[in-house]
Amino acid sequence: QVQLVESGGGLVQSGGSLRLSCAASGFTFSRTSMSWVRQAPGKELEWISSINGDGSGAYYANSVKGRFTASRDNNKNILYLQMDRLKPEDTATYYCRSSRDGSRGQGTQVTVSS
Repeated sequence: QVQLVESGGGLVQSGGSLRLSCAASGFTFSRTSMSWVRQAPGKELEWISSINGDGSGAYYANSVKGRFTASRDNNKNILYLQMDRLKPEDTATYYCRSSRDGSRGQGTQVTVSS
């Protein structure tokens, strides 16, 4: 079955960087568009980025454009999110999501201190 496992979250100061990873299994990763979404406490789920199956195109929400970069390694079945110039408002639980069936992992917590 589809399994998605996020990692790489943590506590970072404002202006810092983190790289999130999402290990995928149970489906044909290279043929599946993937997304990153996040949810801050008390807020709705927010889409922040999508990347197509071969990695040739990536798309970003305005809130993260120019600071976050999505990428993927189809040989390892891993999705990445490089997050730079982090802000306190980026604090949230981050999830990767498969376009195949909308499933997502357990999430990884990112906390940005001011």
